[in-house]
Order: sequence, then C-alpha cells, then structure tokens
Amino acid sequence: MKQLLFFLIPIFCFAQNPKVEKLGRYMDKQVDVNDFSGTVLVMKKDSVLLKKAYGLANREFAVENAVGTKFVLASVTKYFTAIAIMQLVEQGKLSVDDKLSKFYPNYPKADQVSIHMLLTHTAGLPLDFDDLYMNSTVISKDSALQVLMRKPFLFEPGTSCKYSNIGYFLLGQIVEKVSGKKYPEFLKEHIFDKAGMRNSGVCNNDSVVKNKADIYYKEDGKYAKNPYLNWNLNVGHDGMYSTVEDLYKLDRALYTDAVLSSASRAKMETKYNAKYRDGGFFDSYGYGIFVDPYYNHNHSLRTHSGGFIGVMTTFDRYPDDDMFVVVLSNNGSESHIVSYALSAIVFGIPVDLPYVHKEIKADSKSWQSFAGDFSGTKIMFEKGKLYLNSIQIELVPESPTKFFQRENPDRTFEFVSDKKGRFNKLIVSKGGVKETKSRTVKKIAF
Repeated sequence: MKQLLFFLIPIFCFAQNPKVEKLGRYMDKQVDVNDFSGTVLVMKKDSVLLKKAYGLANREFAVENAVGTKFVLASVTKYFTAIAIMQLVEQGKLSVDDKLSKFYPNYPKADQVSIHMLLTHTAGLPLDFDDLYMNSTVISKDSALQVLMRKPFLFEPGTSCKYSNIGYFLLGQIVEKVSGKKYPEFLKEHIFDKAGMRNSGVCNNDSVVKNKADIYYKEDGKYAKNPYLNWNLNVGHDGMYSTVEDLYKLDRALYTDAVLSSASRAKMETKYNAKYRDGGFFDSYGYGIFVDPYYNHNHSLRTHSGGFIGVMTTFDRYPDDDMFVVVLSNNGSESHIVSYALSAIVFGIPVDLPYVHKEIKADSKSWQSFAGDFSGTKIMFEKGKLYLNSIQIELVPESPTKFFQRENPDRTFEFVSDKKGRFNKLIVSKGGVKETKSRTVKKIAF
C-alpha cells in the first residue's frame, strides 16, 4: 500500500525544499532553452521530488504529454531482456554458459558464443540491423535472421567488447524458444504483472497503443514524425513502452525478490568487461545494465539509456541512496544529460541552469594553444577550428576561451590559463554540471 500512495502525495508538500525548487527551475529552463518534451520522475526514498510532463505527445493535434503518457524505451528494453534471461536461469531452463548453437546451430561461430557474451556485448556481433527495421516492407524475423547471419563478426567471441543490438535481439528470441511464450507475453507475466506495471508493453506492427507519445525529430529546424519502424525486429534490444510511474514500480520491486532473487540481481550487477581495455564506458556493463559508470557522481548507480531517431530515455537507480531518476523523451531531448543534472541537484552538486548560447566572432590564431588531451577529453585544432575527440564535433566560441557544441549545447568547454598564460586546465560542463580536467598531453595530431 505504501508503494501506491506516492502517486497521491501532493507536490506542494515539498515546496519548501530548495532542491525541489531547483529541480523545477532546471526543467523549466530545459523546456525554454532546449525544447524538452517528455516526462520526468525524481524520487528519494518515498518522496516525490519532481514528477511532471512537458511538451507534446502529438504535435499535429497539440496533445500534451501527461505523467501517464507511454513512451518507447529504446535500449532500456535491454534491462528487461536481461531480467527475463535471469528468470529463466532461476527456473533451471537456461544457463548463461549455454552456447548460441543450442538455439541457432547454423549461426556462424554459434558454438563459441555464450549467453553470457550476448548479455555483456562481448560476442563480437555487429551493432545493428542497418536499414532493415526502417524498411516499410515488413520483413519477418526469420528473414532478418538470414541477413544477420551473413554479417561478419567484429572480433573473435569473448576477446573484446562492442555494443550490439543484434545480440539482444537474439536474447529476445531465446526467451521465446526457452519459455514457449512470445516475448511480450513473457514480460507481462513475469515482470510487468509481478511489479504491478499496468501501463507497459511491447510495440508491434498491428496495433495502436493508447496514450503513447508519437515520436518526432528535427529536420531542417522543423519537427518531423519518426519514419516507419518495423517493430517485429525491435524485440529484445528495443521496442518496449512504459511510463515513469511504471518504471518506478520496477525500481521498488528490485529492492525485493518479487521479480528476481538477490543472487540473480547480484549477478546482473557485476562488472564483467573491465578486462577489455578497449571497451570504453562499457567496461562497467553487467547484464543489461551499467554498474557504477564514471558519470555516477561518486554514488552507487545502476543505469541504462536508450535512443534512436526522436527517442531518448534514461533509467537511473541509486540503490545506496534509495533514489530513482527516470527521463523519457519523444523529441530527441538528451535524457542522459537531463538525468545527470537532476541527480547532481539532489546530491547537492552545483548545477548551472541551461541558457541560450551565442556564437561570437573570434580570432582563431590562439586556439592552437587549447589543443591537447585533458584527462581523456581530446581537443584538436585543424585549419582554424577546434574539435572535440573527432573532427566531426566542432566547438563553437561563445567567449575567447569558452566553447559549446552547436548540436549539443548542454556541453561547454572553458579553457583556463595559469599565471604564465598556459592553458593547462579545462572546465567541461555537461548539463550544467562542471568538471575540471588537467592537461595530460600538450597537442593532439590528426
């Protein structure tokens, strides 16, 4: 009963809390400056710090988003697939050491690929389906599988780590093969119903989901609807829809054995990829969830984000703090940046409010002195321009020493000089959360 009452708690009860006020101001600025559209929920223990909807669920008819609006979850779906796999392990129907050949004997290298590798993105499978699920001609799963089987492996199974939607698509199919139930049916019976998630499900090509937000993306400065998606292929790695309130119910259930035993949760929340030096932040990946990644504000964090054209979602659990943050967007608003800032506000970390960036005319001759590696953030100078990490990401000046990304204005980069005029410090702001980095390499060459 206590879990259900949180929906009835009036937000004015927390009006005197300065963090609540700061959360509200921050999101208001996200709407004003970045046109955020979606829903947000921030919970600390049993207290609602922020629960609000912004923007439009349908732009053609000016239908507003509501707290109960359903949003496509994109890759947050992977967490549910991993939970389903672990439930089958608990039932004795599956082992994470089982090989892919047990289910797909004709798949290349199937005898070398384990369920564990699929869960941890270490099987060597490619990232995606290319344009298969963007094709208006519906292709079956079996036909898609034949295409996937022709894709070369990126590396030998178990020797590296690269994110793969294909791996989780296969896991979704394995759930069906082992359980004898369709993936949506299994999730409903074994996760949604057990957690009390009444407004969650899996998209398909044949039905319209009531109260689900349409998906929009920017094209030439104007919003356009997301093109057709073949939901038959968006299974396992993508395709779920839910609400912020339903996702909070899952968060509550994961503090108990209602959905998974503590032993299975511990296995899911183990970092398996640290031995792969080239894994990047996937070094912190467990089974369908990131475990204490570098952006955790030095607090224990279980997180996953998702995104494709027009969809951005972030699911953050801070178990040691009994804190939960979820951000769901239907217009490509950067949910991970928003959730990062909202979490920082709750933790008492200073956060600047979003603002409109204005490019200035500047003499770029001195910019070469900014180039270098600042604790992993690489700044490059080429032909009078500054770039971040890659020549594709240009940094635009808003002051002689401060720059922003045109396509991602929630990130800024300010170079700080010492008494001798050397720029050996870089202040990186992500969503208004600042981090100071020191120069480690003087110059980056192309």
